[in-house]
Amino acid sequence: MTEQVGLANTFEAHRKHLQAVAYRLLGSWSEAEDAVQEAWLRLSRADGSGIENMGGWLTTVVSRVCLDMLRSRKSRREESIETHLPHSFTGEENIIDPEQEALLADSVGIALLVVLGNLNPAERITFVLHDIFSMPFNEIAPIVGKSESATRQLASRARRRIRGAKALPDADFDHQRDVVQAFLAAAHSGDFEPLVAALDPDVILRDDRQTGSSRVTRGAVALAKQVSGRAHKAAQLALVNGQAGIVVAPRGRLLYVLKFTVNRGKITEVDLISDPERISQLALAVLSD
Repeated sequence: MTEQVGLANTFEAHRKHLQAVAYRLLGSWSEAEDAVQEAWLRLSRADGSGIENMGGWLTTVVSRVCLDMLRSRKSRREESIETHLPHSFTGEENIIDPEQEALLADSVGIALLVVLGNLNPAERITFVLHDIFSMPFNEIAPIVGKSESATRQLASRARRRIRGAKALPDADFDHQRDVVQAFLAAAHSGDFEPLVAALDPDVILRDDRQTGSSRVTRGAVALAKQVSGRAHKAAQLALVNGQAGIVVAPRGRLLYVLKFTVNRGKITEVDLISDPERISQLALAVLSD
């Protein structure tokens, strides 16, 4: 009994770190909790006296559990998108633990969580453990079942996918980003005039969540009225097909993507994309500061 109490106390000392690792690997607070609990079960059945580096042992166990969970997901893409999508620019959804998961998502970065979800399980494990938690490649290699050299290649490939590539020269891209940022800021704050100023008078919004005539909104004033002060609080700038766009992903769960066309300093087209198949065809990446 005394040995079990000692193991429990040791485990609790590592719990926050294990939760942080598992959340970044899985992008789900509830699944992260399950992975950490499984690590405790495995520790309680192990000979704790034979474990020299408890933190490393537990991190390895949690990582392997998370890798199994990622590989067992029948459709990772569908699981990262809400089944029942809202029918407005600002839809809210039921949240089991909003405060905890929202804080975690914000600390990790919503766009990063979205892009991590596009990596294959081995890439995600390798990138998170090495680039975020500084685990050496020789310790990651046995977890993903690759050689150290192959593990380095996984990390390199993951970095390229996460960073993406700009489709425009730097000066043009910076200007486009400023326009999209101004649109998002005005949509959040409800500043109507700056919102209209960011839009071309004949701007078109195409919303794939809608049907019939409501699918398309035309004109700067009409679009500004639709979104002013109603932007989803989880909306964040990201690279979408190499250009400045917006991802809306409460707690890292992608709801929809806003893809922009900018001409002469004005937004001329906005595509709201929520269909999983369409989203899977987009190249999403983290937008660097």
